[in-house]
Amino acid sequence: MRVRATVAAVSGALALSALVVPAAQAAGGSGPSWADQVAKVKQAESTPAAANRSAASTFAAEKTADPVVLDATFSGLKIASAVKVGTTNHVATTVTYKVTHAADLDFTSDTLLTGAYIYKGSYDEPVNMLFGDEPATCTNTSATVATCKGDIDIYPAYGELLNSDAGAWHVGALAESISADGTELLGYADQGGLAATNVQRYSQLTVNAAPEPVVKGKTVTVTGKLSRANWETNKYAGYSTQSVKLQYRKKSSTTYTTLKTIKTSTTGTLKTTVKATADGYYRFSFAGTTTTPAVSAAGDYVDVK
Repeated sequence: MRVRATVAAVSGALALSALVVPAAQAAGGSGPSWADQVAKVKQAESTPAAANRSAASTFAAEKTADPVVLDATFSGLKIASAVKVGTTNHVATTVTYKVTHAADLDFTSDTLLTGAYIYKGSYDEPVNMLFGDEPATCTNTSATVATCKGDIDIYPAYGELLNSDAGAWHVGALAESISADGTELLGYADQGGLAATNVQRYSQLTVNAAPEPVVKGKTVTVTGKLSRANWETNKYAGYSTQSVKLQYRKKSSTTYTTLKTIKTSTTGTLKTTVKATADGYYRFSFAGTTTTPAVSAAGDYVDVK
């Protein structure tokens, strides 16, 4: 069964709580999941002994009471500027980065794992954290450098996000050496503040222009609704008091022109009127915010007689 972990700050230390996803989304394998491995690193970092561990250039040939700090740093991380998340569909966004490490570390080994993650809030006390289903895949480009690629996987249907999580997130990466059976954490490296992204509540926008057809010079009433994903109900809800443009293009044109800007109601609805001039398409267009992506409705054609 596939297990996810979210992070919350509790009494100054990181406490991890597991979120179990139904078997339909489960990944195979009988050993510890990647979520389990990430949890081990975060738990190791939260212990008092973590501050006194010195860097180690090996990923530990012998089992140690406390995991050592690996000689590895992360750089050049790239991620999409925004990740748009709806109400139920799984969303994956790719992350690439470089690891500079000691020559005796091999990031293509089955016992040296790495992966990126995103976190909301501060690095020391995040309010939420999301990562990939699997560790990243790495390629050695030299004896001390590896390039890695992996995903951040998000499942909104299973309670991974609150509406308050929308907006700016930070990106980090970690590495961990584990025992051959995957049960022991022998060493780790963890680094935050490598990049930033916006996790956004997916938006939808509708339009309807009437009557159809209409006499030239008569009034066309244009209605619609701007809504966005509610991660707590797994439904779409109206986005209130947002500025939205009413745009028009002639039948013979490919370019929309803004006629006016209006605001959505408290329930996200839109309604305005214009005079009919020629055959063409009407649409609403929303520029987007930090928490909600831009969206334009498909044009609604009106035949002018």
